[in-house]
Amino acid sequence: MDGFSAPKSKGAIDPWGLPLEGLDPSRAELFQDGSHLEFFKRLRQESPVHYTPQSQFGAFWSITRFHDIMAVDTNHQVFSSDRDIVIGDNPEGFAPLNFIAMDPPKHDVQRRAATPAVSPRRLQDLEVLIRQRVCTILDSLPVGETFNWVDRVSIELTTQMLATLFDFPWEDRHLLPFWSDVVTASETVGVAVDMAQRERTLMECLSYFTTLWHERAAAEPQFDFISLLAHNPDTKDMVNDPMEFLGNLILLIVGGNDTTRNSISGGVLALNQFPGEYDKLKADPSLIPNMISEIIRWQTPLAHMRRTATQDIEFQGQQIRKGDRVVMWYISGNRDDAVIERADEFIIDRDRARQHLSFGFGIHRCMGNRVAEMQLRILWEEIMARFERVEVVGEPVRLANNFVLGYTDLPVRLTAKG
Repeated sequence: MDGFSAPKSKGAIDPWGLPLEGLDPSRAELFQDGSHLEFFKRLRQESPVHYTPQSQFGAFWSITRFHDIMAVDTNHQVFSSDRDIVIGDNPEGFAPLNFIAMDPPKHDVQRRAATPAVSPRRLQDLEVLIRQRVCTILDSLPVGETFNWVDRVSIELTTQMLATLFDFPWEDRHLLPFWSDVVTASETVGVAVDMAQRERTLMECLSYFTTLWHERAAAEPQFDFISLLAHNPDTKDMVNDPMEFLGNLILLIVGGNDTTRNSISGGVLALNQFPGEYDKLKADPSLIPNMISEIIRWQTPLAHMRRTATQDIEFQGQQIRKGDRVVMWYISGNRDDAVIERADEFIIDRDRARQHLSFGFGIHRCMGNRVAEMQLRILWEEIMARFERVEVVGEPVRLANNFVLGYTDLPVRLTAKG
């Protein structure tokens, strides 16, 4: 691999020298220093359905191969999403509920109520608006100066999109990524935070949206998330259950923020780590739609989803017991070279690039996947129209988080088209 590379930090842990039975891939620092990929490579090779008896979250199973993850993800009868989808358990007394952490039939009812906000017809209406906003953001960037791509582009674009999907007051839109960051920084995913302060902040989020709910319920139906939920007969009383309302707000905010935000940053990084692919893109911008799928695979914005076994089951020769935590490591399945050829490489014209796990499978497949792909496509179409190159000029700063694979800093410098 030529060009810019972000090596693992000097303190990164080498999993190959550790006893296999003691491997704990849930440690948040692995995802910050980049050593998580080697952990999963070893597990795929030597213990693809792996039991970790002790971790800060307790015992859990790791599912690390592509087809095994698909098998778990599409079997919600045996592998339940009920209540918890991250590796750790929510604390007693403050456990917001949302439809991705539910099983049918309730899951289906609530998902169906929110889906029209991201339907293909709705996205056609939004495309012109998104392109205008992308152009405004890109035209405001300094050329030839170093700046943080995460702040100026990734966060700003996804914040504006979230505000549109919620019809959120524009002057307060900065609250959306703030609440998203509060949600995804949690002891349940290996991040040490003040959980009491976190709870207070999320209750402020609940209060803000409760006011919006009552305003939307009293107005004519629209296609934003809050109006859709408030006017749907199956969800019109959701506001009366604060933890369920808050949980679904959290789901929609994080789902609309983290996947796209970190893929926007990850795509720039990938093209710099694989400069031959950047040259390929410059020679043929029609590769952008295919490249978007490859970015989402290569980045894998959400590293895992957790299920809970509803019964004893033998799975790939291992005995999983009722009540066991079962963690599907999407980040590992997306690097499974038994299914994806040269899986560790970023290849923008890859055949069947949409064959990836980043959006999940089965009833819980990400309902906003087309929104994410559209934002990324428009962004790269407009980048290629303006800039010769987006050059990474320093080390990216990654999150210490075993759930969100993201960045806080990506220093870049733009070169204008000659």
